[in-house]
Amino acid sequence: MDVDDIDTIAVLGAGNMGHGIAEVAAMAGFDVHLRDINEEFVQNGYDQIEWSLGKLAENDQLSEAEADAALDRVEAYVDLEAAVEDVDFVIEAVPEKMEIKEDVYTDLEAAAPEDAVFATNTSSLSITDLSEFTERPERFCGMHFFNPPVRMQLVEVISGGHTDDEVLDLTEDLAEEMGKTPVRVRKDSPGFIVNRILVPLLNEAAWLVHDDVATIAEVDSTTKYDLGLPMGAFELADQVGIDVSLDVLDYMQDVLGDTYEPCPLLVEKVEAEDLGKKSGAGFYDYENGGADVPTDEIRQDVADRLTAVMANEVAKLVGGDVADPAEIDEAVMLGAGYPDGPAKMADAAGLAHLHETLVDAHEASDHPRYEPAETLAEMAESDETFHGSGDEDAGDGRDFDAVTVTVDGNVGHIELDRPHRMNTISGELLDDLSDAIDVVADDEDVRAILLTGAGDKAFSAGADVTSMAGNADPVDAVELSRKGQQTFGKLEAADEPVLAAIDGYCLGGGMEMATCADMRLATERSELGQPEHDLGLLPGWGGTQRLKNIVGEGRAKEIIFTADRFDPETMADYGFINEVVANDEFEDRAWELARDLAAGPPIAMKYTKRAMLAGRDDTDAGLQVEAQSFGQLMNTQDLMEGVSAFSADRDPDFQGE
Repeated sequence: MDVDDIDTIAVLGAGNMGHGIAEVAAMAGFDVHLRDINEEFVQNGYDQIEWSLGKLAENDQLSEAEADAALDRVEAYVDLEAAVEDVDFVIEAVPEKMEIKEDVYTDLEAAAPEDAVFATNTSSLSITDLSEFTERPERFCGMHFFNPPVRMQLVEVISGGHTDDEVLDLTEDLAEEMGKTPVRVRKDSPGFIVNRILVPLLNEAAWLVHDDVATIAEVDSTTKYDLGLPMGAFELADQVGIDVSLDVLDYMQDVLGDTYEPCPLLVEKVEAEDLGKKSGAGFYDYENGGADVPTDEIRQDVADRLTAVMANEVAKLVGGDVADPAEIDEAVMLGAGYPDGPAKMADAAGLAHLHETLVDAHEASDHPRYEPAETLAEMAESDETFHGSGDEDAGDGRDFDAVTVTVDGNVGHIELDRPHRMNTISGELLDDLSDAIDVVADDEDVRAILLTGAGDKAFSAGADVTSMAGNADPVDAVELSRKGQQTFGKLEAADEPVLAAIDGYCLGGGMEMATCADMRLATERSELGQPEHDLGLLPGWGGTQRLKNIVGEGRAKEIIFTADRFDPETMADYGFINEVVANDEFEDRAWELARDLAAGPPIAMKYTKRAMLAGRDDTDAGLQVEAQSFGQLMNTQDLMEGVSAFSADRDPDFQGE
């Protein structure tokens, strides 16, 4: 079966995950049969889909016609046989109880077509065991979406012990058709990838508090503001539900042993029904303000311990051939919003140091959770890293971590590549962007630069404030400001014309970056603004100086002082956006405009940019550069080509000579 052969998908279970998966499938153009055990449950799921599609249309992420068409593709069922009798693919999303799933698969096997593929959305249970409840284990796999499915990009595609590779390929293709990023889990292993990293990390955080090594405030301050994770460990536990994490740990302990023994602190919380945000209290009290994580209680020993535990889990996944380091990093960044993947974080901390941290903790506590994985011990001994040394920058010098660089014809394309963090700007991204601009500028074929953001949510939502907030040293903050000013200034000073193509959020540092482009194109759904004043900051990467040169000082002050978000039409009226384009025309128009710029006379463009930049604060200096440039252009082959083309009524073919 090919993905083109899939017309109808059944989703079993209309709860939060089920109705979210059904909505994603319907938006991708598939007919969807949503089934649950009674009319109330399935109707509630259907109503949630209708509400969500309405919100997407209201926010211009879908047209009303697209939302209506997606809803029309969803049919609600209670009768299982009717729901699955003519489907091509089944996604099961019923409660995480083995006995419930066994009953579902027994009935499903009797009713579904023989060639239908079965996929389970389980977050932790054995794919192999579940597949053996059916008579088609080779056509059974895991397809683990993340909550909420409409927004989260990752889908873990998990092999069971009997799964055919063709079924895994098909499921990955299906995930891509749904607009998701599949990451393959090659072996059936508890927790798969993301939960295998997150849940032991949470467990270790709890053990640190239980053993009086650290406080909740110190752990969360460290995880959020030193490691740069989206939430503190306990803050995340409350968000997910402490009972959910405990269930995963219990299962992992049953399968893998006491290495994954749940911390008594987690058990106590669940027994007291303090499950987190959903119950009103967990590690934080949500009826009295919720989590308030301090920025200044960071502890290096806590960071080392938690990073060492993550590194150990990465090593187990790699050594067990469950996934490779790049796949692990991609999955955790997409599924958990980490700014960097755990393998990369471990490399940065040093595997030998993390191995030593585990050995010391094991000697002190004699608990098996600190026993180093064989793979980690071997890598630490041989001074290896998960990602190797120097491999990333091999070849043509265009491979980076936080940006992607390609050259298409005469256009150098720089894409901010942190979609899991809405392309927010970290120190690493600034370093990569600076190098990427140099790479493109040094390429003799490049005559225009196209700057975009990966994904469809944001050009860049601004600075990665969470990871930067823990840096309270004013000297370091000044250096960070200067780094951003200088990096963005490279775009402004580039010889080639720079087009910033904006789709989605363009806020804070992202807008300061776009300000340094020569032209700006934006989709209708984009939002722009400088919200720094809402954070008690100011635009620190050139925004106080450069924005006024485009929109005037009065408008610049309005944008910065109000900290409002502006639609692209308003920003076009202000002179910031050159062109607003329909969402579905964005990519074609961005490349068309970039290629038009690349077709222009490169020498004349270079000198025009220099003259305008020189004259920004000193008109006489600008006029001097203009006059000198005019004289030099008179002796170029491009001028002769331009005159010849004008006379012959044809397009010029400038060679930059």
